Amino acid sequence: MTLGALFHRDNRFYFWGAGVSLLLCAAANCGFAQSPSPPTAHELAQRVDRHYDQLHSLKAGFSENYSGLGMDRTESGTLFLRKPGRMLWQYSSPPGKIFLLDGKFAWFYSKGDAQVQRIPAKEVDDLRSPLRFLLGHTELEKEVTGLKLTAASNGSFTLTGEPKGQENRVTRLSLTVTVEGDITAIEVDEPDGAITRFTFTNEQTNATIPAGVFQFTPPPGVPVVEAMPPV
Repeated sequence: MTLGALFHRDNRFYFWGAGVSLLLCAAANCGFAQSPSPPTAHELAQRVDRHYDQLHSLKAGFSENYSGLGMDRTESGTLFLRKPGRMLWQYSSPPGKIFLLDGKFAWFYSKGDAQVQRIPAKEVDDLRSPLRFLLGHTELEKEVTGLKLTAASNGSFTLTGEPKGQENRVTRLSLTVTVEGDITAIEVDEPDGAITRFTFTNEQTNATIPAGVFQFTPPPGVPVVEAMPPV
């Protein structure tokens, strides 16, 4: 699978969780090419599952834009994913910021913070978690309800729905996908009107990612505190 959840912002932790498609083209019986019929939301969701089940790792650049509560913030970096359940968001802007799932814990730290926050991986509820889930064997239609399909730009499609069990945190989840089955963007709408959009570039499927990438050692003198799970 490619591209399901906890991120620290204003002492709150958020969810996320995603979409992708392979559009099949056919020729008309009369002998000339015809525009392919668009897939249904169900068909696209199944193609997402099949596409990502074939992957064991993924590396991509990302841009994260948050807009809400009077703020407009853009950050960027590199995303690393590896089965089973390893995920690292390594920020280059701002430098020194990370969000890591090492298979046991989720770690949150920004350079200069007075403490490192940690929470058991099974309790993570973050905007970015669906990417981790998609590198497992999760079915998209079981994670996102009410999926609807619309055409996007450049021949892509958008799958929109509600992450299951996240009604109090996320009002809408939108996944932009290519006809080849790559997720190129994820947009999350929150109840307070805030919108977070992740855009992905330069995707490398089944990339060689050393195990050490998913290990985190707190900076000397910085204590580790157990973060509270979302309520």
